[in-house]
Amino acid sequence: MRTSQSEDTANNKQLETELGYRFSDPALLTGALCHSSYVNEQPRDDLESNERLEFLGDAVLNLSVSHLLMQRYPELAEGELSRNRAQLVNETQLAAVAREIALGEYLLLGKGEALTGGREKNSLLADAVEAVIAAIYLDGGFDAAFAFVESRFSRQLQKVTRSRYETDYKSQLQEHAQSVYREIPQYRVVDTSGPDHSKTFRVQVSVAGTTAEGDGKSKKMAEQEAARVGLELLDKHS
Repeated sequence: MRTSQSEDTANNKQLETELGYRFSDPALLTGALCHSSYVNEQPRDDLESNERLEFLGDAVLNLSVSHLLMQRYPELAEGELSRNRAQLVNETQLAAVAREIALGEYLLLGKGEALTGGREKNSLLADAVEAVIAAIYLDGGFDAAFAFVESRFSRQLQKVTRSRYETDYKSQLQEHAQSVYREIPQYRVVDTSGPDHSKTFRVQVSVAGTTAEGDGKSKKMAEQEAARVGLELLDKHS
């Protein structure tokens, strides 16, 4: 763990190289790296965790990815854009981005969090990526944050195709639930709406203490959407 402000500055310079961005206000980057466990152990009362930056970074990230998807895939409908965005900005993807830049090495964690593998936790890494995006946004504006997102998500963006929506999320959820929780997902229709010729179904799936819902123009489509949401929720809780 870092022991001095000079060490923080040196480490942050290394991180800036990984990020491909130089901060005018280095304190913003330090703030993005401060986990609540670290702040709680410090005698100073002027430190703030990265949670507020995470909130802002989430919005900047979603806007950036939305723009990139619309720009690169003008043929995709709104629902397809939304589902692709959800796949691109989920916790697993964000944690992968964090590992590419070794972000975990730079996090400021409390002793307990560090000792229990906090630097490798998907949730902490994903939150830190969003906080860093917010720090870049506050320091250099939207263009700088957008450039960072575009550079770090370019590979994933290239893989976006319509076939993503032909993914069998029900099978994925069942395989995951059986292997990890020894349970089988249970589906039920909770609502139907619209005229007979154009009904919309809402299906709820329950597994491992988690429930998720999805809408679709058929029961099968609604089940697939519920399974997709369920997979994301289980991933966040892992």
